[in-house]
Amino acid sequence: MDDLNLDFFEPLVPADKFHKNFSSIIIKGRKAERDLFSSWAEGFVDRDNKIVKEFQTSFNSSFWEIYLYRVFVEFGCVIDWSKSSPDFSISSNGGEFVVEAVTAGAANGKPNEWDKNFSDEELESIKRFKVLNTEAIIRLSNAVLSKVRKYNESYNKLDHVKRKPFVIAVAPFEQPHFNLQYDRAIRALLYDCYVDEDVFLDEPGSYPEGPPTVQLGFVTKDNGSEVPLGFFNDSGMEEVSAVIFSCTATWGKLSAMCDSPEKITTVWSTWATYPNGVPEKRLLGPKEHAETVIDGLQVYHNPYARYPLDPSIFKGDRVVQHFYCEAENEWVYEGRTDALLTRGTFSYMKSENLKAQKNKG
Repeated sequence: MDDLNLDFFEPLVPADKFHKNFSSIIIKGRKAERDLFSSWAEGFVDRDNKIVKEFQTSFNSSFWEIYLYRVFVEFGCVIDWSKSSPDFSISSNGGEFVVEAVTAGAANGKPNEWDKNFSDEELESIKRFKVLNTEAIIRLSNAVLSKVRKYNESYNKLDHVKRKPFVIAVAPFEQPHFNLQYDRAIRALLYDCYVDEDVFLDEPGSYPEGPPTVQLGFVTKDNGSEVPLGFFNDSGMEEVSAVIFSCTATWGKLSAMCDSPEKITTVWSTWATYPNGVPEKRLLGPKEHAETVIDGLQVYHNPYARYPLDPSIFKGDRVVQHFYCEAENEWVYEGRTDALLTRGTFSYMKSENLKAQKNKG
C-alpha cells in the first residue's frame, strides 16, 4: 500500500472486530466525511504498517494521530518520518521539537465514551460538572504520566530527542460526554486552576463575572487515593515542554466541516466571543458554522520546561495558548476570547435518499 494514499475504510478485519466508532462512520451518508478524513491523511507515512488496522479496531488513538498530523501540516511543520519514535519529529519556523500522542480512555468497569443513552437521568447528571471533570482529570493524569515515564525510560536517550522540546499531545475519550469538558480538567491538572461551574450554578448572583477559579490541590479516585494537581507549577515535570489538547478533535469535527449532499446536519456549539470571552451558544448548518481543523486546539506551556516550546509555532486565529512571557513578566492567555469551547452534531438523511434506500430494499 502506498503510504501517501492510505485507505482507512477498506476493511482489514471482520465486521465483528470493528470498533464501535468505525462501524458508525462507514454507514451510508458519511462519504463526504470519509473523503475529508482521507484528505487529512494525505502524506502521512505509516512507518509500522498498522495504523489502518488500529483505526478500524481501536479507532481513537489512530484518529487523534491523523488529526495531529493535519494540524502540523496546517502550521507548515515538516515531519521527519525516518524517526520511528516519539510519534512526530518536527521542524518548524520556531525550531525543532518532538511530540508523543496519547489518548485518555475509560477506566475498567466504567462506561465507554460511546455508551450514551440520553436518558433524563443521564442528561441531568451532566448538568453538574464536577463529577465529569474529576473523572477527566484522573484519566488525563494517567495518560500524561505514562508518556513522561516513556520519555525518561527511553526517548530522552535518542539523539534526535536530546536537547529538544518534548510535547505531549493528549485527547480525552474517557467517558460519555467528554466533549463538554473544554479546558476544565486539563487546566486543573497542569496548573491547579479549576473553573468551578457548579458553585456558579448554585449561586449565580454571587459571581457576576462568571464561575470562580479555585485551587483544589488534588482530586480523589474511587479507591480513596489522591491525584495531585499542578504538574506545571514547579520543576517537577521539567522534561515536558508543553501539552497539546482538544476535546473537539472527534469525528464530529468532520461532520461539522462537511456539507454532505446526502444528509442534513445541524451543528450545536458553544464559542467564547470577543472581546471578553463570554460563551455564546449556536445552532447552525456546517456552512454557517464554518469550523476549521484547528478550532478547539489548546496548547499549555510549561514555564519550568527544560527546553521551552516557542509559542509562535502554534500561533493562530482561535487557537488557545497558555504561556508565561518573561519579557512582559506576565501570563498570556492567547485566543481565549474567540475560541470553540464545545461542539456536537446531529444528522438525518435527506428524504430523496431515504426513498432511494427504500426502493433498493
